[in-house]
Amino acid sequence: MTSKEIIMGLCLLSLVLSMILMVIIRYISRVLVWILTILVILGSLGGTGVLWWLYAKERMSASAVETQIAKENLQALLIYAISATVFTVILLLIMLIMRKRVALTIALFHVAGKVFIHLPLLVFQPFWTFFVLILFWTYWTTVLLFLGTTGNPVPNEEGFVEFRMAGPLKYMWWYHVVGLIWISEFILACQQMTVAGAVVTYYFTREKRNLPFTPILASVNRLVCYHLGTVAKGSFIITLVKIPRMILMYIHTQLKGKENACARCMLKACICCLWCLEKCLTYLNQNAYTATAINSTNFCTSAKDAFVILVENALRVAAINTVGDFMLFLGKVLIVCSTGLAGIMLLNYQRDYTTWVLPLIIVCLFAFLVAHCFLSIYEMVVDVLFLCFAIDTKYNDGSPGREFYMDKVLMEFVENSRKSMREAGRGGGAEGRELKPMPVLLMMCLLGRHCMSE
Repeated sequence: MTSKEIIMGLCLLSLVLSMILMVIIRYISRVLVWILTILVILGSLGGTGVLWWLYAKERMSASAVETQIAKENLQALLIYAISATVFTVILLLIMLIMRKRVALTIALFHVAGKVFIHLPLLVFQPFWTFFVLILFWTYWTTVLLFLGTTGNPVPNEEGFVEFRMAGPLKYMWWYHVVGLIWISEFILACQQMTVAGAVVTYYFTREKRNLPFTPILASVNRLVCYHLGTVAKGSFIITLVKIPRMILMYIHTQLKGKENACARCMLKACICCLWCLEKCLTYLNQNAYTATAINSTNFCTSAKDAFVILVENALRVAAINTVGDFMLFLGKVLIVCSTGLAGIMLLNYQRDYTTWVLPLIIVCLFAFLVAHCFLSIYEMVVDVLFLCFAIDTKYNDGSPGREFYMDKVLMEFVENSRKSMREAGRGGGAEGRELKPMPVLLMMCLLGRHCMSE
């Protein structure tokens, strides 16, 4: 089996594992948290153990034959084994710290699992979005090639012909680049609005038997008929922040090694601030789309309502995002570790361990990308459910005529998280001060979740 066949097979394995994980989330969400925890521990320990076993085996065989290749193989295996050990120790420490909050995610995963049972087409949203992006990128590349041959042909000094543009055509490049970023963000925002509309329909339908036959298509229809302007405005705001950051990154790359320390520090600080602003606006936009799906208001009104709701429920957002997103991150780690372990066992037959690093890195990156695409839909559903719950509790109190729409399991989850945080706040004054529901806490939580997802 060649290295190319091994890489293709491992990439297909990561896709299959991601689909299987989505099926598991749908049907056994109550025990999924503990299954993921145990499997990640076993996978990380197993991968580390296999690497140390291969190192010991190679060391015994290398003692008999002293060659340069054998020494390089032995050193490469030692580096891999040490890196896997450090990763496993860090992962176990994080899971040890988070163990008290793991039980709080079970109820929320259960409700999200119900959504996927009633809306199975949500699983295929990454495929449709990726397909549309591929079509757009193909069109964009074709137009780019046409722009490259637009203008007056002029022979250069080397005897070749150059096309030099004059007049307004010179600025078409900027227009084309801005269009690439804006339309790409617009397509991703359409996916968020579609998912939000379908989940909102599920949440605010008391009798689930009365759901539309295809809530996803109904959500797409509402998007096309009423909410394209909202999505366009939200994606344009992200574009306005992303373009300056990309320009600063380009300037930083061009001036690398030429600028002084002060200028380098200022450039990096500006890039970091713009990155933080972009991530916060992305999360706010996603919740604004949910508010639009609920109230059918314009983008600015929906963004304001969503921000107020998030600030009022900052502690709940922190609890759900930290624990829930960490468990989804563990799911991504499980897929990457399983694919990487399979790659180690298959590449073991190559016998040349110094060639492992590139194909293994390619496979693991692809596995993480696939897992992220699938589990990001699950993460999106969780966020939409929480905002629906927050709005439900704000305008309803359970009295006759103002009955709750929420699932009882979701209510129990939030109440347990509030109880846990109150107990943590009574444990110490400093900790209690850190748990105040301030916008700063909310922004720190949002930046933390994006760092974990990326």
